[in-house]
Amino acid sequence: MVEEEVCSSLISCMNVIIDHLNVTVKRLNRDDIEKLIRDIQNADRIFVLGAGRSGLAAKAFAMRLMHIGFNVFVVGESTTPSVKKDDLIIAVSGSGETLSINDLAKVSKDIGSTLSIITSNPKSTLGRLADTVVTVKGRTKVDTEEDYMERQLRGDYVSLAPLGTIFETTSLIVLDGIIAELIVRRGTTDAEIKSRHATLE
Repeated sequence: MVEEEVCSSLISCMNVIIDHLNVTVKRLNRDDIEKLIRDIQNADRIFVLGAGRSGLAAKAFAMRLMHIGFNVFVVGESTTPSVKKDDLIIAVSGSGETLSINDLAKVSKDIGSTLSIITSNPKSTLGRLADTVVTVKGRTKVDTEEDYMERQLRGDYVSLAPLGTIFETTSLIVLDGIIAELIVRRGTTDAEIKSRHATLE
């Protein structure tokens, strides 16, 4: 019985994420995606940043950008160089209100670099700083905190995809879609990607 309940929760959670992805694909602003792709193609160097699981999605994106031939760095790593004017910063933040990310974004804007973001909250502090905003709707940690009591009173429990899971998963897939588009536009081959894959793991 317990195993059946666990299986039911797993399938329900996966269906919530799949349904959200299908809605997101239809609602993506193609012009914003195109602008981000142009930002990437025009940048001398690319720096990605994000906190927590959003940061993991950003790192996965950086890895793929490297595989297809871009000069890319992850902010916070010990070997990451200083940001310069002609660089592109790509930040991933569901709420757009993570203090550490916003502080770094402000520094990059002071330097004069381009800031592109992936967020669920385009009107956030980060959204107001950005040159390019790709909106990926999802339930963020802030949403969870703000409406927690109201949902509890209504008996509306949304615990199957906790905190920012929906945003982070959706962002990862959107970013992988951008990689696929860049591969086509650059004519990158599987052999080229394989040649840049890590040999020391």
